[in-house]
Amino acid sequence: MDHTYAVIMAGGVGARFWPASRAKSPKQLLDLTGGGRTMIAATLDRLGPDIPPERVIVVTGAITVEAVARALPELPRENILAEPVGRNTAPCIGWAAVHVRQRDPEGVLAVMPSDHLVADVDTFKASVKTAVASARDGAMVTFGINPDRPETGFGYIEMGGLVKPGVREVERFVEKPDLATAKKYLEAGNFTWNSGMFFFSADRILDEIGRQMPDLKRGLDKIGEALAAGRETEVLQKVFPGLPATSIDYGVMEGATGILCVPVDFGWSDLGSWEAAYELSDKDDAANAIEGDVIPVGSTGCLVRAPAGKLVALVDVEDLVVVDTGDALLVCKRDRAQDVKKVVEALRSRDRKDLL
Repeated sequence: MDHTYAVIMAGGVGARFWPASRAKSPKQLLDLTGGGRTMIAATLDRLGPDIPPERVIVVTGAITVEAVARALPELPRENILAEPVGRNTAPCIGWAAVHVRQRDPEGVLAVMPSDHLVADVDTFKASVKTAVASARDGAMVTFGINPDRPETGFGYIEMGGLVKPGVREVERFVEKPDLATAKKYLEAGNFTWNSGMFFFSADRILDEIGRQMPDLKRGLDKIGEALAAGRETEVLQKVFPGLPATSIDYGVMEGATGILCVPVDFGWSDLGSWEAAYELSDKDDAANAIEGDVIPVGSTGCLVRAPAGKLVALVDVEDLVVVDTGDALLVCKRDRAQDVKKVVEALRSRDRKDLL
């Protein structure tokens, strides 16, 4: 693992966990399950000691650089890369690969989001080692999450034959399916959820970007030349906003050949909504997940977040999300938590920047 570099993607606009999450404090900077650590800090924690902080690169937005630095005091400041604007994951990963290759020509990237939950850290670490071993041999590797339900909110990976223990070929990446198709995938047994975690050498991913996304590669080459000359910040401001806003899945992985998958089961969740946070939080005898000064009278199945200095009382209600941040209050049914992002869209349309 000496030449392995973790790349933690820490973009995000704070939509799905509003009002707790905002542009300056998106999901990865929150403690959503009551564990006492922010999501990004937990992500860094589970990498050690195999990948120490000096070999961890965080790519985030310019607006959240200081907050990330405060959340990860053990991370060298130069390892926090600030995107001038968000351009999706292909430019994010490509830029990190430029940094890794200049630092270490043998560098291998372990790319992962900053805001996912992993319950079984030991299994996660073993799976990373399995994936990195194949990446060192030149393969592009992804984690496939073994599905436990017919989920329509994730992309899927269709796996082929076994390459070696714990590693299988990827037949194809599949977009988010409808429910009937998701049920078929679950029954087939050779489909996994696309985790959004990837492993490849810096050389391999930059070569693939050059083959499939030449416009992006030309921009990354300009940034790389500026990095070597000590002029990266200046050139980045000019070049990065013009890079194609494309995901690594669509721009590179779906069009690449010889992709490998490590199917995993380590208690993974993408924590995509307040409903997911409720499911993973500790609960009282009435199945309420509570933080703060809360009195639930005859109420069950609720997630409640009360701010310091305010009492929140619930009377004879069930299955609600109630999140009070002082300047904003969210109340919704738990099973409609995915629609919270519509509130954020409405705030944008009203130019309510004070609440975004």
